[in-house]
Amino acid sequence: MSLVKQLVAASFAVLIALLLGSAYLMSNSSKTMLLNQLQSHGQDAATHLGLYLAPAIAQKDVAAIETTVNAIFDSGFYQRIDISDSTGTILFSTTTPPRIDDTVPAWFTNLFEIKPPQMTRDVSHQWSKIGSVHVQSRAGYAYAKLWQGIQNTLIWFGILAAISAVAIGGLLMYILLPLKGVEEQAQALSEKRFIEQSHIPGTRELKRVVTAMNQMVKQVRLMFDEQSRHIEDLRRTAYQDSLTGLPNQRAAEAQLTERLDYRQDFGNGTLLYLRITDLASLNRDLGMEKASNFIKVVGSKLEKLAQTSEQSILGRLTGADFILLVQRLDDDSLKRTVSQLCSDLQANFEALSGSTVIERHWPIHIGVAHSNDMTSCNQLLTEARLALSEAEEQDQNYAIYGSDEKALQDSNAWHQHVADSVSKAQIFLQTLPLMANTSSQPAQQELLARILDQKGTPCTAGEFLSVIKELGLMVMLDRAVIQRALEHANKNPNCGKLAINLSAEAVRDKEFVSWFKALIADNEQKQHLHVEVSESAILNNLSDVRHFREMMKANGMEFGVDNFGIHPAGFAYLYTLQPDYIKIDGSLIRKIDQQAEDRFFVSSLISIAHSLSIKAYAEHIERETQLNELNQLQIDGTQGWLHGRPKALEG
Repeated sequence: MSLVKQLVAASFAVLIALLLGSAYLMSNSSKTMLLNQLQSHGQDAATHLGLYLAPAIAQKDVAAIETTVNAIFDSGFYQRIDISDSTGTILFSTTTPPRIDDTVPAWFTNLFEIKPPQMTRDVSHQWSKIGSVHVQSRAGYAYAKLWQGIQNTLIWFGILAAISAVAIGGLLMYILLPLKGVEEQAQALSEKRFIEQSHIPGTRELKRVVTAMNQMVKQVRLMFDEQSRHIEDLRRTAYQDSLTGLPNQRAAEAQLTERLDYRQDFGNGTLLYLRITDLASLNRDLGMEKASNFIKVVGSKLEKLAQTSEQSILGRLTGADFILLVQRLDDDSLKRTVSQLCSDLQANFEALSGSTVIERHWPIHIGVAHSNDMTSCNQLLTEARLALSEAEEQDQNYAIYGSDEKALQDSNAWHQHVADSVSKAQIFLQTLPLMANTSSQPAQQELLARILDQKGTPCTAGEFLSVIKELGLMVMLDRAVIQRALEHANKNPNCGKLAINLSAEAVRDKEFVSWFKALIADNEQKQHLHVEVSESAILNNLSDVRHFREMMKANGMEFGVDNFGIHPAGFAYLYTLQPDYIKIDGSLIRKIDQQAEDRFFVSSLISIAHSLSIKAYAEHIERETQLNELNQLQIDGTQGWLHGRPKALEG
């Protein structure tokens, strides 16, 4: 019960107590007054009868006595009247049972006992006593009047009490309104949301409470902001190039290794390996400041180019070398992209140097190499460097490694096969366990979508995902995976938690979101499903993801962030998104047992997640030494080939 309701109830209880006390006191007072009234009325009746019946009593005229007494007795105010002579002999007596009106409840007569007064009056005639008149009033009259008074009092008191309760309730709600704001602040603070009250009440005590709460919210927000800045500084120091702000060699190569060697889910890609030839001469000719500005321009142009691709890996390997991996570019797109890039860089170079590139040597050369799901990180970098050497030797803007023959995945037949498999839901699921550090049982099973090639051999994600994205079938694939997962959960209620990786296309597709909402609305097994979205997809579609997360929360389903910790935009979004768990990207975990910087950064990520009541998991664990390091950092769970290779979803 809220404080306002409790105070209103307490006030009403006090009013009820006052009513009962007042009613009791008034009843006693009314009872005494009525008894005095009955006594006075009985005394008057005895006196008048004595004076009127004196001759009849003297003559013992019973008929006259009876007629007179009955006339008075029939008024209903008396219970008994006795007429006696001087010797005490009853000349006439009339009585009626002590009757009480039916409208008076029995409990009332038991609570207020009224003994009707009895009055006796001596009768004299011709200066001598000739008898007496005895009159007893009837109690029913007193009870009826007393009950009527109590009823009127209760009715009016009830009306006034109701009006008072409403008035007091409204007044208390207005006075205590700042406390509701404090309650909302406390609730928001527990969810790591920071709300300050702009209205400061005039009441001294409430003013102090609201001011103190606002101050506490500010301090907590500053604490979290400081923690975030500290981790951001650490990330920039360890994984970011200080001049361009791009990922440094360590971070870029780690992400390339993660996507090409381990996950193999990048699909067909095109790597641009850009080099500023003879950087030392450029520094000497232009000066350090202008040369640095030109390097920044190169990084900025590459970053802008990376944003045009759904997925990309960008970094500065050395002072003069940059890499950019984007989704596969065909010949026309590649030529157009590289020509535009070189044209923009040429304009900036001429503006900085004050001369045309014809007057001096053009310092930019680009090597291009294409990749597929079978291309390793080292192989792709080697091929791109060979192409770069060719471009430098021939003094061309760019050169492409090898021939441009299309692989099976790029053929029309392969495209048609992939499209048919997805549209007909001819997919199967594999599972990869995530092990909690406090249990031998999996905390969840991550679902991996697979299809068969034309020969009936299972394909890795990298072999068909790029084709699915190119054909715009990601939403259809996500639907198929979700339906298969729910079917499995319905057939196997004890299957545990199943994690599904949802694409950015699905999250921002309104029709898909409506379909998903309707699908899970009445499904009893929906709590078995966890949904994960990659960090890049979240930051590129934050509003849509936030709405999707709220829908899942309302349905009691968990939501996670995949590939966490590598996006240059940071992780301030955690405060508003409030996921149930994060999965730290494997590129940060790969050498955690070898490099102190990785351990410290991952430790900071785990700490900030735990401070927000978010579970922290680590991906791609392959060695016991990695697992031991993570357990020391209080990781909540780990996932990787150390716990087993993917296997078919059974049942």
